Amino acid sequence: MKKFLKYSAIALGSLVAIILIAALFVKKDYSVERSVTIDRSKQDAFGYVKFLRNQDNFSVWAKIDPGMKQEFRGTDGTVGFVSAWNSTDKKAGSGEQEITGITEGERIDYVIRFFEPMKSTDNAFMSFTPVSDSVTKVTWNFYGKINYPTNLMLLFMDMDAMLGKDLQGGLDNLKSILEK
Repeated sequence: MKKFLKYSAIALGSLVAIILIAALFVKKDYSVERSVTIDRSKQDAFGYVKFLRNQDNFSVWAKIDPGMKQEFRGTDGTVGFVSAWNSTDKKAGSGEQEITGITEGERIDYVIRFFEPMKSTDNAFMSFTPVSDSVTKVTWNFYGKINYPTNLMLLFMDMDAMLGKDLQGGLDNLKSILEK
């Protein structure tokens, strides 16, 4: 019996060591990006998206729990503005999004801090590229880092599939709103 326990402990320890060593070689960063072309000028599209409160109108995440508690801090459309949410729905959880950078007419950068159901910090940006005077390509990118050793989850999770459909859904909603 002692031999069995000893070999079991060695096998389990070896398995854990292999998993931890494998995690050293797995990427830690991820990036998911989607785009849509909208029949509006770059300035019109940027002017709407610049205000973080407008995300409630097009983001699929904001629609998960229409009754969630929201709090806003700062001046919307400026660096430092924060939109916070708290939901009893585990899919929405709680967190906050802050505008961290604005290149007028070109790009808006955000940091997103999730508190529940899992604590993490990620980044996002939306960029605006003119296709013509009245058509704009809007790109939404969500990116982040999963630290060692939990980065091993990236082998089993398809972040592009998980987040991509939500980004595309939000962009499609934005297109519908701006093209009315």
